[in-house]
Amino acid sequence: MPEYLTTRELADLLRIGERKAYDLASSGEIPHVRAMGKLLFPRAEILVWLNASHAGPQVAEPPLPPILAGSHDPLLDWALRESGSGLATYYDGSFDGLDRLKARNAQAAALHIREENGFNVETLAETMGEAPVVLIEITRRSRGLLLTPEVKGVAGFGDLRGRKVAMRQDSAASQHLFCAELSACGLTMDDINPLENRARTEEDLAVLLQTGKAEVGFGLGALAASHGLIFIPTHEERFDLAIWRRAAFDPPMQRLMQFLRSPDFAARAAELGGYDISGLGTVHRNSASG
Repeated sequence: MPEYLTTRELADLLRIGERKAYDLASSGEIPHVRAMGKLLFPRAEILVWLNASHAGPQVAEPPLPPILAGSHDPLLDWALRESGSGLATYYDGSFDGLDRLKARNAQAAALHIREENGFNVETLAETMGEAPVVLIEITRRSRGLLLTPEVKGVAGFGDLRGRKVAMRQDSAASQHLFCAELSACGLTMDDINPLENRARTEEDLAVLLQTGKAEVGFGLGALAASHGLIFIPTHEERFDLAIWRRAAFDPPMQRLMQFLRSPDFAARAAELGGYDISGLGTVHRNSASG
């Protein structure tokens, strides 16, 4: 069965007419999304809806693993440890985090996906539909070109021709943005000298530069000073957590969110630099279903 059902497929599953399926969606009685003018029904949520509707003993959904996936951030990583949240991490980029969130292999995913009208909201909606996920802002971050002190003559993406560049994995939102900026300057991967060994986290990228394995990388300003690097800011990005709503009230996530509002977290953000936490806690999307 496909991930999203058409009206005909839903009607066949429920053994009702298509008109009745339309009526259920119009009245808001059944989970659904509208994409490109077409009515679709997320299969996983339809099954949950059916289970919630049956009589007799109720079987609870399997618990979500206490894992925070998605994009790495040194400030958030520090907060996870200091808060004693108990959440494990699986950092492999924003897009990998979304996949793990959708598969219910994580309670939350850290995201910084640049969109035409902002960050994360549209991509989250396209991936999760109306699944009960809340998108909460953590911080704004300064991103740009990190350079080793010996590098001269680099002021922007157009100056990277022939340079040895530390790269991120394809599932990282920063890698998508880097490729777009390179293309905007009329350059391709053939014009630079990318390292074969990909940096899996922001910290890994800074270490590749610090140890002289690369000259330039597209990373966070917060890591420049601690790794002895030069920073050329090019972008500000919003860094959010997408959290399954039923996990948002569990003790691990509550401990983390409480710590994020503490003076210690604010002090650490100021110490690292490159962060603006004035929007911390702002809800940018909160699905009505679930």
